[in-house]
Amino acid sequence: MTPTLESLGLDQLSRADRVAVANALLESVTAELPPMPISEGLRQELSRRIDDDDANPDDVIPWEEVKAQARARRGK
Repeated sequence: MTPTLESLGLDQLSRADRVAVANALLESVTAELPPMPISEGLRQELSRRIDDDDANPDDVIPWEEVKAQARARRGK
């Protein structure tokens, strides 16, 4: 039988504690997965982006603006 939130007593936790438990579960599952290989091109692009972020830490778009732009593209 598959455990449920109720059978484990997790439904009694606060929302913040349930989120913490969910994150801990996800981390424990992903820790068991073998690393995914990435191409050299992707590795270079990620390195370029990290370097760019390090060089320009204030060159960001606030989350609210990103969300508003995404909603506008969806017509909402």
